[in-house]
Formats: sequence, C-alpha cells, structure tokens
Amino acid sequence: MVEREVIVCRDIVELSCQSAERFGQLALQSVEAAGRMTVALSGGSTPKHLYSLLASPDYKNRIPWGNVRVFWGDERCVPADHLESNFRMAQEALLSQIEIPAENIHRMRGEGQPQMAAAEYEEELQKFFGLKSGALPRFDLILLGIGEDGHTASLFPGSEVLNETKHLVVAPFVAKLNSHRLSLTLPVLNNAAEVWFLVTGASKADAVKKIFSASSDLPAARVHPVNGNLIWYITQDAAPGITAPGK
Repeated sequence: MVEREVIVCRDIVELSCQSAERFGQLALQSVEAAGRMTVALSGGSTPKHLYSLLASPDYKNRIPWGNVRVFWGDERCVPADHLESNFRMAQEALLSQIEIPAENIHRMRGEGQPQMAAAEYEEELQKFFGLKSGALPRFDLILLGIGEDGHTASLFPGSEVLNETKHLVVAPFVAKLNSHRLSLTLPVLNNAAEVWFLVTGASKADAVKKIFSASSDLPAARVHPVNGNLIWYITQDAAPGITAPGK
C-alpha cells in the first residue's frame, strides 16, 4: 500500500497555494513527458478556492492549458447549469477564465439517465485513453474531497459500488440523498499517478481521524494508489493531533 503524504496547512489559503504550486509543476512535467496532462476534478467549496487561484494571473499563464485534458471524478445528476453541478462550479471558477479548448473538457452528463450517462462516460474514457477491455485509465491527477461520513467522490459508506471491479464509472443511488450520482470507481482512483485529497474544516476532523486509523474501511480510506502518490492537503482544524513530517 502506498504511504500517504500529509501536508498540514494553516488555512484554506495556504492549502490552495501549496496545491496550486504542485499542480503547475505537475502540469509542466506531464506535458513534457507525454504531451498532455489528464486531471479529474472534484466538486465542493475547498477545490473551488484552488480553481479560482489557478485561474488567477499568477497561475493561469504558467500552465499549458491547451495540453490539459479535464475530466470529473463524480457528478450530481442535474443539468450542467444547475447550482449543484460540479461542472458548473469548475466552469465558473476556472474553465471560463482560462484559454482551454472546448474539446479538452470532458464532463459527465448529469442531466442524462444515470445508468446511461455512466456507460457513456465509461466509453469516453475507454476511447480517450485507448483502453482494451478490462484495462484502467491512468490519470496524471485525481482531486478528491471527503464528506463527514467518510465518503469520497460519490462512493458512500455501505454502497455496493465500493466493490465494483468491472466498470470504470457507476451511477449509484444514494439513499440518504434520495438521488443518483455518477462516480469513477475505486479501481480507477487507485490507478492514478497522483491522488490529492483537499480537506478543510473542523466538521471533517472526526472523519479524518477514522480514515487515518489502520482499521478503517470508509470509502476514502480505501483510496491508495497501487503505483502512484497519495497526498492529503489538510487544514489544521480538520487534522487535530495530526502533523506532517517536519512540522
């Protein structure tokens, strides 16, 4: 199992600055090595701060956006212009503020019938990454967050899709939310070259403590890339008693 790297930050400003710096470095490295960077975005208020920073003059001209391919780790089953849409948040905070070709943006179609939308996105991943049957895409970076219940992407505790091994994308029904979601599966998350968790707020502290325990089986605890880096960017209020090496 890959060792997690924990970067404890004072607040969301420091978290966003540190992750934005590494994002820029990774983008340049990936484009130099392979001609492109593939990233799966997440929703939520914490990554929104990162996206806004990446769209600022300090960063947007340092990143080769024309060679960045943008995907999503999960999506709510709502239209693209809905207030709860992960795509809409990223579009407003980042994508509409930078020069990135429309064909570089691969959104999940939350407005579609859930199972069909999941199948279509899986087919899109297979086509883009040139996958043979049973193969997994290898993202350069997947961004994730956690919920107070320990869920990540749209993989919730107790869901049968946590054991999915055949599909790349699923459309689980989340009973507590009375709605379907679209989500990449754990095998896809764990095949990434880098996975970053961005976590802020005291309300997440209990979940973080459980996830970091050796015996945890919460969805977020099951994310450990088989051949990649796992980094937790986390604010002090979400990580009581947790310090990063050298802190």
